[in-house]
Amino acid sequence: MKAMILAAGKGTRVRPLTYDLPKPMIPILGKPVMAYLIEHLAKYGVKEIMVNVSYLHEKIENFFGEGHQYDVQIGYSFEGYTLDNGDVVPQPLGSAGGMKKIQQFGGFFDETTIVLCGDALIDLDIKSALFEHKRKGALASVVTKEVPWDKVSSYGVVVTEKDGRIKSFQEKPSQQEALSNFASTGIYIFEPEVIDLIPTDRPFDIGSELFPLLAEKGLPFYAQTRAFNWIDIGSVTDYWEVCQSVLMGEVAHLDMPGFQINDGLWVGLNTCIDWEGTRIEGPVYIGSGTRIESGVTIVGPTWIGHGSHICSGAEIVRSVLFEYTRILPDIALKEMIVFKDYSVNRAGEMQHVSDWKPNTWGNARDRRTKRRTEEDAGLSLAAK
Repeated sequence: MKAMILAAGKGTRVRPLTYDLPKPMIPILGKPVMAYLIEHLAKYGVKEIMVNVSYLHEKIENFFGEGHQYDVQIGYSFEGYTLDNGDVVPQPLGSAGGMKKIQQFGGFFDETTIVLCGDALIDLDIKSALFEHKRKGALASVVTKEVPWDKVSSYGVVVTEKDGRIKSFQEKPSQQEALSNFASTGIYIFEPEVIDLIPTDRPFDIGSELFPLLAEKGLPFYAQTRAFNWIDIGSVTDYWEVCQSVLMGEVAHLDMPGFQINDGLWVGLNTCIDWEGTRIEGPVYIGSGTRIESGVTIVGPTWIGHGSHICSGAEIVRSVLFEYTRILPDIALKEMIVFKDYSVNRAGEMQHVSDWKPNTWGNARDRRTKRRTEEDAGLSLAAK
């Protein structure tokens, strides 16, 4: 069995994290989400993996290389073109169009292939899914999960017969228009014949175009509903919630890196913490080369990336700080993600560094004598 990871999108719903990172490179416990996918594929003996890339392609290619560290072979299919002056211009072809380009170039899809979106954590039993796909004689299978009805507009949903055969497929329908609440997880199993149905003259999408075509033609196209963990990073809110769950130890097989030096506190190498007046309530991870000055308060679940600097009196509560973040003295953060020149709260409200203003209701030291309300919490000022 071969695999393809879809990694060419811009990840617009996860901005600002994707201003400088392709979505599959967004870190969970300091490791890109796509790395977990590759490790999972390797666990099931999948050794040949193609990745379609476009937006910020070099970030993915430089990190994963040819896959030797994972004991797999990784190839890349760039979607775009090169100008005469050497500039590389991304131009995505759509998820199905990306498969067609790979097939036309080198005939990669010559056997059953599992195709996965590169932005989710999964623990799917791939062997079992492949067995069901073969047993039913499917040309295409999509792994589904039941989602709340108020969430269906974020997913493609399937309508099936009793035996799982798909009658119709809706791509991100409104709640009123949705005919089902069984959502595609972005995990597909395809036989080579499916690739023949994809046109070559235009971008083509799996969910909105290929799947309705398969259903319309009445081909053996099946949904699989399986019990497995599927953690989708569809939005900034999703990402914040995923990080909180992982740090709380609620996601199996994801262990905190570094060394545990206290209850609920893990650190990387060469971390400097001034404990005078400092209070840390776990679970908290503090990355290597990070400096924590005196009088700092950190309340978990919180992740502080490597090379960061938290100045005296700062207060950080249930937040995610990417690497090389500097928080100025007496600044308060609550339920925030800080990434380079941007901060974003758990509701997805974003600020650029040029818009940050000092808080007007007192510094962090004064606030420790009060019980703060939800309205009080928020970003005062953070700086890189």
